Amino acid sequence: MKRIAIALTLTTMTVPGAAAAAGDDFGATREAQLRAHSEQLFGVVQPVAASSTESIDAATANANPTALVTVAKGLSVKVVAASADLGANTDMMAPWPDDVNPTHLIVCNEQGTASPGVQRIRLSDGLVETILTGTSSCDPAHRTAWGTVIVAEEAGSSGWMLEIANPLNTTDVLFDRGAGIASGGIGAENVVTRPAVGRTSFEGVALYDSGVMYYGDENRPFQGTPGGAYFKFVPIHPWIGGPAITDLDDSPLAEGSVYGLRLGKRSGNTDYGQGTSAGLGTWVEITPSVNANLRAAAAELALTGYYRPEDAQIDLRAAADGFVRFCANNTGNEGSDQYFGETICVTDGTLEEAVANTATPEVQNFIIGTPDLAMMDNLAYQPGRGNWLLQEDGDGPDEGRNNDIFACLKDGADADLLSDGCIRILTTNDLSAETTGGLFDGPGDRYWVSVQHNVTGHGVVLEITGWK
Repeated sequence: MKRIAIALTLTTMTVPGAAAAAGDDFGATREAQLRAHSEQLFGVVQPVAASSTESIDAATANANPTALVTVAKGLSVKVVAASADLGANTDMMAPWPDDVNPTHLIVCNEQGTASPGVQRIRLSDGLVETILTGTSSCDPAHRTAWGTVIVAEEAGSSGWMLEIANPLNTTDVLFDRGAGIASGGIGAENVVTRPAVGRTSFEGVALYDSGVMYYGDENRPFQGTPGGAYFKFVPIHPWIGGPAITDLDDSPLAEGSVYGLRLGKRSGNTDYGQGTSAGLGTWVEITPSVNANLRAAAAELALTGYYRPEDAQIDLRAAADGFVRFCANNTGNEGSDQYFGETICVTDGTLEEAVANTATPEVQNFIIGTPDLAMMDNLAYQPGRGNWLLQEDGDGPDEGRNNDIFACLKDGADADLLSDGCIRILTTNDLSAETTGGLFDGPGDRYWVSVQHNVTGHGVVLEITGWK
């Protein structure tokens, strides 16, 4: 943002030590300004200075689960749930029945078929109940505009997407992955698979109210393969609003078409392949799409690949203005390759054009990973401020550094398309753990986050508040 950048530069000398510490290094000066103006830009009094190198023991973490993290000055942490029956790898979460005054979080547990796969957490007292067992590595969880929840498996080319109606009254149901059928428990009829979207290793899912959905394959390059591709689902019967559905057959996800992203439009859309990972592209239809092996289709159709696509989230401000823009993380590989990952943002025209599939998709880099901010996994859009929170799933613990959460500004009116800067707002105090599944409530005041595979051996979900 040109005018803000000038203002911040002019105030450099009013920030004690900022210019002196930076010396002649303009990049260090800029970082000092981000820290000095953290309350104005990010809503926190003071960032976390550096990654923690601490690793607390299980007794300490069980006695006080908030000790698993250190947060920026001004923020507060409380425990939502930390009981022995909460899945150890609790991942993404969906507020229910809405994101303004939710009573529960519907959460995925990224463990095997013998462990609870989908659970609900009552926000009033942290009570944990199991909705579904039998999934393999349940990762994404999202509430739909038509009154259901979708969850999906990060399970290679065999991953299912499932849709759950009435999640508060669906309990101890068993999912048979081979048959794709739910049975037993209470409310098994409330759980169905969605083969129309294809099969892949689901993680990032950006679901619009119409039922148009964008999602990635959590895959890495291997001996010349391109890595994970991005896909788009367009429903035959888009959701146009109204009361929540009572019949899962009425879901927009029941029928539709699947397309894969292939970048490179020069010379009649032929400049695709290695070397083209940003810019304009096309949506290539995948047929047949029902139960399609999307990873195999990506190879066959030469779709654009990325290094381990992870979470994806909608830019809510763009959506409110009538446009499709979502951002997604590709982790890269920090330890072996010194490839620190990136956050990309994808546009696809207006909301109406996305339904009609008539827009030209575009991918641009938003955040470039660094040794300090590496292997970004989950991300969350903060309503109100319009900032993004990025969670690390890095190799830092192998070097004695814990994983962190960074808050990043949106891009302003400057010449580039990148975030205008990031600060560290949380660091974990457990070298075995990472944070994941972070999401904000509707106003952007409460941020829920899971401390996954932490030293206690069970799940821990925290709530962070206090943004100015």
